[in-house]
Amino acid sequence: MRWRQAMTRSTEGSGMGRCVRPGGGRTPGGAPTAGAGAARIVMVLTSSPNRPPDREAAKRSLQQIQGVDVVPGQGATKHLTPAVGWARNLLPCCAVSSESQAILLIKCPDRPGIVAAISSLLFRHGANITDLDQHSTEDDPGVYFMRLELQTAKLNLPLDELRQTFEAQVGRPFAMTFTLSAAQPRKRVAVLVSKHDHALMELLWEWKRGDLPAEVVGVVSNHPDLGPSVMGFGVPFHHIPNAKERRAEAEREMLALLQGKADLLVLARYMQIVSPDLVGRFAGRIINIHHSFLPAFVGGDPYRQAWERGVKIVGATAHYVTAELDAGPIIEQDVARVSHRHAVDDLKRMGRDLERRVLARAVRWHCEDRVIVHGNKTVVFA
Repeated sequence: MRWRQAMTRSTEGSGMGRCVRPGGGRTPGGAPTAGAGAARIVMVLTSSPNRPPDREAAKRSLQQIQGVDVVPGQGATKHLTPAVGWARNLLPCCAVSSESQAILLIKCPDRPGIVAAISSLLFRHGANITDLDQHSTEDDPGVYFMRLELQTAKLNLPLDELRQTFEAQVGRPFAMTFTLSAAQPRKRVAVLVSKHDHALMELLWEWKRGDLPAEVVGVVSNHPDLGPSVMGFGVPFHHIPNAKERRAEAEREMLALLQGKADLLVLARYMQIVSPDLVGRFAGRIINIHHSFLPAFVGGDPYRQAWERGVKIVGATAHYVTAELDAGPIIEQDVARVSHRHAVDDLKRMGRDLERRVLARAVRWHCEDRVIVHGNKTVVFA
């Protein structure tokens, strides 16, 4: 019998089963699902066609992964081998609370022994690794990146002490830059917007549905136009006029409103330049969205400029904000094809659709601690 264990973060599994849903509740078939942020594992079993699978081997292997959530996918039953059928019956679905989850992000020089040191220390202190992604650059010497999810319910010391122990026994010896944080509470997000509502509405809609693992604490705008729409979601709306002659005053008002109360600022088509002081106070915690024509078509009406030039793609870019305008590390991008049949308004519509989806993905990945900044690039474990 051959066993293959595959770790995954997607909300829908492939082939043999569907992963637990991040929102919790029950599947259409009535099986319980895990709460937000829970790690998922899909166990796939295959057997030799020449001999029946070993029930006892199945039981022994399943004892090693008790508590892992697996929900069989619709239409998957007819594809199950006997071993998989027994495994599905032996392994009940049970919810894993995100309150007992933590996430470890690591960046360090690549060398042998990193994974062994990390897993050994976590094992000694009662942590259970449920998801792991890693990447190493091809430089010489290379740089190693890791994102690891772990269950903390059976830790033999508080998470803060585990962080200190990790720093002393693994972090410093391997020259690591790392964060170890609980999955709860969720990150607090404030959105800055002007008059264009498409990117903002996408974020609010995903948050309202429970698909954005964050708490939207407020929306700030330099125009009052979107106030009613925002307050319809039950989110506080703050109108702070911002023009060149009062920019310093406007940012002081925003800082008084947001500093210490927001973990992430999202510029959802906020058509104002933010100062280096504001960027410095939220370093690595401001995400912006814009079209991907830069630097080719700067200034007003870039879509008309692009149409007149005869471009064949339009796109959107979400990136972290730095002191250099629109030049921060890119988190996510997407494009759509353009043909000779498309008019300027078609390009604008396509651009709006791309911007809202790209920004929502970038914000979600940041809030799930899936992004590691490396120089002016990012490693995204999505």
